[in-house]
This record gives sequence, C-alpha cells and structure tokens, in this order.
Amino acid sequence: MEKRFTIKATPLQGLTVIQRTSVSDERGFLSRLYCADEFSQAGLGKPVVQINHTLTRKKGTARGLHFQHPPNAEWKIITCLRGAIFDVAVDIRKESPSFLRWHGEILTADNLKSLSIPEGFAHGFQALADDCELLYFHTASFEPRAEGALNVNDPLIGIEWPLPITELSDRDKSHPFLQPDFQGISP
Repeated sequence: MEKRFTIKATPLQGLTVIQRTSVSDERGFLSRLYCADEFSQAGLGKPVVQINHTLTRKKGTARGLHFQHPPNAEWKIITCLRGAIFDVAVDIRKESPSFLRWHGEILTADNLKSLSIPEGFAHGFQALADDCELLYFHTASFEPRAEGALNVNDPLIGIEWPLPITELSDRDKSHPFLQPDFQGISP
C-alpha cells in the first residue's frame, strides 16, 4: 500500500502534524484526508465517530480553546479546506512534562497539513484569511456536559497569536483565566 501521509512529531508529546501528499494531473488532484490503516500504524488508531465542517468568515477571528473532560475526551484531526489558520493545541494533561505549553501550526488549503490533537489537549485557532473552512475528525461525539475551555488570552498560557484578535464569541470571551493551582486533566 502506498503511503499518503507523513506523521511528524511536535515538541509536545503525542501532538503531531500530518503531512498529506497529493496525486495531480491536468484534471486536478487527489489528497487522502483519512486512512484508518495508516493512522493506526502511526498510533492514532481510535475510530472516528463524528466529522464537523466549520466556516469562519472574518480574518483575525479566534475560536477556542475547547476540550472535553474524560470520559468524553477526544482525539481530533483538524484540516483547513479553504483559507489559512493558525491552529493551536495546549497540553492540559495532568503531570505532563509539557503541561500548559502550546504549539501552533499554520494550516492552509494548499500546504496539505493537518494537526492531530490527542486527548488531554485544548484546541483553538485564528483565521488568517476571510472565509476559512475547516474539517474536524473526532473520536468522541460532542457532549455538552463534558465541555471545557480555556481563555485564548490567558497569560498563564501566553499564546502568541499572529494577528490581533478581532472577533471572539461572547461564549469564548467568558472562559475564565486559569488559576495558578490548575492541575490539569487526566485523559
């Protein structure tokens, strides 16, 4: 079987970048977004149970930082289908060596990168262009009672957003800042 992905580690254990390849000719291209066999061989073997498609209209908009508490914790893969985003994952795993560290990747429709975010990470992004469309693959269904969130401007995390944040939902604005005694979650 010909591999269509390269899985690259990031500085945060378990967080990976999926670099897709494409097959092109004069008609266009084919790029595989998901392959259970290849992902399983790379240690990403939980079944996908939900796929979401989002649109963010305005450049500078930030969304997040969202996660689900156990037992509804999820692994997810984020792919940009149109536009460009700065995609961020924050390690909130209790006792992790990279606890509260973040990693960001620019995902575009053209660079064929996806971010693979394991359980125990909060996720958010900033639109770097207007009309950004994303595809999310989730290993757990959304459970409102299990939802958690961090504030995108939390000084304990210190994310360096590439643009000033111009749009943020009322819900995301209301996420509290972490207290110094925050211990994290056990995925």
